[in-house]
Amino acid sequence: MNKENPYDLKPWLENYDDHVHEKIEYPNITINRLLFNAKEKYGTHTFLCYQSEEFTYKFIYKKIKILAKKLKDLGISKGDRVAIILPNTPQFIIAYYAILSVGGIVVAMNPRSTQTELEYLFLESGATHAFCLDSQATKIKLIKKRSKEFLLITSKIDDYKKLKEKTTLKNYERDLNNEVPLMDLIQDGDLINIPIEDVVDSNDPAIFQFSGGTTGDPKAAIGLHRNIIANVSQFIKWCDLKKGGEVILAAIPLYHVYGMVLAMNMAVALGGKIVLISDPSDVNFILDQIEENKVTFYPGVPTMYHAINNNEKIKSGNYHLDSIKACISGSFSLHPSIKNDFEHLTGGKLIEGYGLSEAPTATHCNPLYGKNKNGSIGMPLPDVDVRIVDLEDGIVTLPQGEIGEMIIRGPQVMAGYFEKPNETSSAIRGGWLFTGDIAKMDEDGYFYLVDRKKSLIKVNGLQVWPNEVEDVINSHPQIKECAVGGILDPVQGERVVSWIVTRDGAETSLDEIRDWCKQKLSGYKIPKEVFRIEKIPRTSVGKILRRKLIAEYTAKKEV
Repeated sequence: MNKENPYDLKPWLENYDDHVHEKIEYPNITINRLLFNAKEKYGTHTFLCYQSEEFTYKFIYKKIKILAKKLKDLGISKGDRVAIILPNTPQFIIAYYAILSVGGIVVAMNPRSTQTELEYLFLESGATHAFCLDSQATKIKLIKKRSKEFLLITSKIDDYKKLKEKTTLKNYERDLNNEVPLMDLIQDGDLINIPIEDVVDSNDPAIFQFSGGTTGDPKAAIGLHRNIIANVSQFIKWCDLKKGGEVILAAIPLYHVYGMVLAMNMAVALGGKIVLISDPSDVNFILDQIEENKVTFYPGVPTMYHAINNNEKIKSGNYHLDSIKACISGSFSLHPSIKNDFEHLTGGKLIEGYGLSEAPTATHCNPLYGKNKNGSIGMPLPDVDVRIVDLEDGIVTLPQGEIGEMIIRGPQVMAGYFEKPNETSSAIRGGWLFTGDIAKMDEDGYFYLVDRKKSLIKVNGLQVWPNEVEDVINSHPQIKECAVGGILDPVQGERVVSWIVTRDGAETSLDEIRDWCKQKLSGYKIPKEVFRIEKIPRTSVGKILRRKLIAEYTAKKEV
């Protein structure tokens, strides 16, 4: 192998499944066109299933067109940013495609975010309108008073029941003081033509997805229509999915780009059925929906599959999940036992992948039929180039097997961060996206994450990767889960600190943890302090919030 640049040889191509090729064709269309094509070809097929209520493509398309007309009447036009702060409901999908139909940009936000968190996102994105639950209206109205004025469109969680009702059509003038009920905007009305594809083209922005990037402050990553079309196309090919017959479980949040692309947009591209789950913690309901709808594809995170594996009704043989063909696991490492148990249970494939908001949504995945390697995020998808470069200069390409920063080039890479030219030029250099993830590649072209660059702890100048320490501590029989972070230290630069959650209230001392770590870690990597907590804080898709733990630690020390 070429030692100077082993990545030019793309060893991963030798390990692609037979149905996957190095390059694929990407349609030069918008996300809007995906919806239009699906309505034309699969109009009578079920588009959405929510709480066992089904809606066809033709029906939902009509509601989207009506809402698009109202949004246009209310002043939303090309380039306007519109927030969607909704759980996985039909209302989310109707709002999403209506916004895109008038040329708007979707800014999806977590409905569980605090007022302070949401206010920051509104200010950063410049959102001019917002969709939210009526239960959140008071919180959002307070934000209106302190930021740019915008129109508030609200919905009740169970408003999906009213979708098929006939009610008196109401017309609204643009009044920023109004709180407009979403259902009043999507009842049958005058369906004048709303362009489904002419307002924007594939090079226009479709979404703003907030990401911490290589720093801790959320930034709006600009996802173009063509970025999402490319990733959808890659995964349809990678997962060997068929048009017109797939049933996709949307338990992963649609406000996150992972669910938005691999559950919603991909289903529409396939003319498939989306089974919406608004409460991903309700495992029994998820199992009911998988069995009832014969789900074939289920993107998720390891904790979701683990919960299914350990469900009491599953263990009793009450469910049959053999309709599942493929599942993608992302956000954090998939344990081999979770993969093996789930595949044995369903007969389908559970494969680990990797993605980030700056390349909505994924760039790597293990093969569907070929060899899956434990701990690996898999191989680059078609048309994706990857390098591992020196951590210090970001230029020198490292030999195969060495650890450095992973940089990516591909059709799904974002246009940049909204109104942040410095951060954009730092993240995208010479056409390459600098991910901030530390990784290595093996001889077969499989990649392995080591940690986040920003998570690196330096003890007396020596590098400590939190993931490495967490893996060791998590292997202790009395530890349920843990998190590791670096705390500023006047002598060593930083010191390693760990937060642990024990199994069933087990008493585990610092000395026990340190002794356990000594067997597998160098001395400087062993935590100096260990704190027992009730729960490790995580993001909506399961990533550990180390910054939150470190901030809480620092705040307590300063008191």
